[in-house]
Amino acid sequence: MPLLLIRLVLAEVTRWYVAGVALFMSLQMVDALSSTVAKLIQYRPPLDKAALAFFSIGPGILNKSLVLAVPFAILLAFSRMQRDSELKAISAGGVAPLRLVWPLALPFVLVAALAYVNGDRIVPSNLARWDATWFNIYNMPLPPQTQKKYTYAPPGALYYAGSVISTGDGTTAQLQGVMVQRDGAVLTASSGTWDSKAQTWTLLNPWRAVPGQNPQPLNKPVTVPQTDALRPPPAKAEQTTTPELRARAADPQMLPADQREAAFQIVRRMADPLTAVVFALAAGALGLLLRNRAAAFAAVLVFLVSFYVLWTTVPGLARAGALSPALAAWLPNVVFVLLAAALAWRLR
Repeated sequence: MPLLLIRLVLAEVTRWYVAGVALFMSLQMVDALSSTVAKLIQYRPPLDKAALAFFSIGPGILNKSLVLAVPFAILLAFSRMQRDSELKAISAGGVAPLRLVWPLALPFVLVAALAYVNGDRIVPSNLARWDATWFNIYNMPLPPQTQKKYTYAPPGALYYAGSVISTGDGTTAQLQGVMVQRDGAVLTASSGTWDSKAQTWTLLNPWRAVPGQNPQPLNKPVTVPQTDALRPPPAKAEQTTTPELRARAADPQMLPADQREAAFQIVRRMADPLTAVVFALAAGALGLLLRNRAAAFAAVLVFLVSFYVLWTTVPGLARAGALSPALAAWLPNVVFVLLAAALAWRLR
């Protein structure tokens, strides 16, 4: 008998969950369309190009919907069952409240597995395709790849560029904000070029500074040897595959902030899918304490907004080094696990 009652609860939650996934996917697609409809009207792309753009963000929208629909489904299902006194009947049938909460997590383990595979294998490449498709719609080439704050320090020298802008041929790049320290002198220039095939940097009209002397302008290009390889700048972390992120996080030549961002993104791809299970536990315990549908709707809003604030704050903390990447990625889930534990204690 208790098993049958638990199955009835799971069936009710499942119905609301399917509706919730459809609702959140529709809302996100409408939001994406509303923010781009003016561009679609202006550039009038062929239907296949426009469809490809929105197909590209579909997997990312699906992943968010799979997670966001969990508290929506559980809180509204429980509010409906509270209103119709079904939860009282289940309790009278010998099923304690907490025995309704734990089984809710089991189906959402499968949801978490689906979200992990989608987020790890499909979403990154589709996000990159979304950007590329819009430049195609604009009839513009993709912007050149740019690396910020490049530093190279071989023995006895230091090379720095505020930005390295690839020219696309893989062997040359434009330099901005250039400084070279070698042979007891410092050369600075606002711009320059990098020829990795010839292994040289050329500084345009640089200034030369020597200790104990005033800086002198050199009114001609100056070419210095530079033996580092010209590597393509790192792509956005959310558009990068997990193996590439692992290599980036372990690369000592990457900026520390970029290493932390890569490490954070790796852990987040594991933590975010498990949010579905965490939501199931926390929302299940909270739903049993609510008594009407108005409270359930309010709880859904507070639930999602609270999580969103944490979820959007931790990436900046991880990149700045204020939190370790692993802790930052898991922090939202940890907070809601603690909430679930507190609500479970309250139910007892």
